[in-house]
Amino acid sequence: MHLHGTSKKNELGHLEIGGVDTTELAKQFGTPLYVYDVALIKERARSFKKAFENMGVKAQVAYASKAFSSIAMFQLAKEEGLSLDVVSGGELYTAIKAGFPAEKMHLHGNNKSREELKMALEHGVGCIVVDNFYEIDVLDELYVDGERKIPVLLRVTPGIEAHTHDYITTGQEDSKFGFGLLNGQVERAIEKVLASKAFHLLGFHCHIGSQIFETQGFVLAAERVFEKIKEWKDRFSYVPEVVNLGGGFGIRYTEEDAPLPATYYVEKIVEAVQKQVKELSMEMPEIWIEPGRSLVGDAGTTLYSVGSQKEVPDVRKYVAVDGGMTDNIRPALYEAKYEAALANRMNDKEEEKVSIAGKCCESGDMLIWDIALPSVKPNDLLAISCTGAYGYSMANNYNRIPRPAVVFVEDGEAQLVVKRESYENIIVNDIPLKSKVVK
Repeated sequence: MHLHGTSKKNELGHLEIGGVDTTELAKQFGTPLYVYDVALIKERARSFKKAFENMGVKAQVAYASKAFSSIAMFQLAKEEGLSLDVVSGGELYTAIKAGFPAEKMHLHGNNKSREELKMALEHGVGCIVVDNFYEIDVLDELYVDGERKIPVLLRVTPGIEAHTHDYITTGQEDSKFGFGLLNGQVERAIEKVLASKAFHLLGFHCHIGSQIFETQGFVLAAERVFEKIKEWKDRFSYVPEVVNLGGGFGIRYTEEDAPLPATYYVEKIVEAVQKQVKELSMEMPEIWIEPGRSLVGDAGTTLYSVGSQKEVPDVRKYVAVDGGMTDNIRPALYEAKYEAALANRMNDKEEEKVSIAGKCCESGDMLIWDIALPSVKPNDLLAISCTGAYGYSMANNYNRIPRPAVVFVEDGEAQLVVKRESYENIIVNDIPLKSKVVK
């Protein structure tokens, strides 16, 4: 297993993260357990921000919180000077409770409810990324004359398809997200927004996909958006203050992945925008990006305890752990691939090929197929790396299995930031059946 961030093998032959022995974490907090390397998150956040500073460009780096949301995570993002991308009332509420400054929040989503939009306005979020005509109409109705105009970006679909799994590609023309850039929808949206006294049109937003390992898609998206900006400059006498080119920067899950440094993505995006701005003789807009996975993905490791094993002669050996698709549904959804190691026996030689099965009553509950490990024993501690994005945030209670705890580790200290669910938590919203009165 590739060791990310501060992860290393310690003198006991155990996996250590953030200066803390993972076997001690398992003893203290139980398993399954999400462990986050805080130093690596900080390093990534600072590298994105520093890249913009080095390019001399005004920018916002907004953490795409759908990757992993919690009060502690939002407070960490605040400490690192990040903005925040939220996509629901629940994420917005969590950010408010975390004390995150509302003026640095951006509300996304393709079907924001009236209640969510009203909540965003009441708290004064810095920007609403408008996704459709329905939202324009609702915001127009909610606007109170004389109050601050509603700052908005219009989300556009630029017709650029990133080289990623179909399920996580959002930038192509046929998408549930945004206004079509090539079919006249954006022009109609611009007209509606500019004609209303309710809005302050900051600019435009696009997002071309996820887990992207090259920069050409971002360059092409910028070129296509600015081709239209040239038209809008002439037609509407409008130029954007902000251009948001989204996120989707890839990370290394396995040796098949070859991500680029954060600075390289930023440099190519800035260079592409600078070229377009120069050709149009307009002022350089503020550039926003939205890293999520690339901030927290490989900073997260999930620890599991090994349980039963099953040998299918001449086929494979199954090793079951105490978690599965309830804490990491990505393998079932996307056929996502991961690396793993025995955290309590990091020095032992690989002796067998096994497949890691989850404990859910579902044949598709498989975390890893065919991985080489030392001879696995019951109660071994299995670590699966790069689970920091879309693990906890997509966790579920299938089979009424409680969701795991979350721990932050840094400088030899561990901090519990999300408690493990109990069985009582599972039934807290259940209402008993009313018995009929027998006469």
